Amino acid sequence: MSISVNCPTCQASVEWSEKSPARPFCSERCKLIDLGEWANEEKTIPGEPVIVANDEYNDEQQNS
Repeated sequence: MSISVNCPTCQASVEWSEKSPARPFCSERCKLIDLGEWANEEKTIPGEPVIVANDEYNDEQQNS
């Protein structure tokens, strides 16, 4: 019995197995489209934004 899921990008049916290395995506192309949407902030996770003061950021960078 094989399990199928829909590709989050194009909704194509994807078999959830070793035969589909890009799962849950149908292809590397759909995987990269999704990554681009996250990078462009077209997709987000709901919640309050975390604001870091520049001084805190600079202190962390200097201590690294």
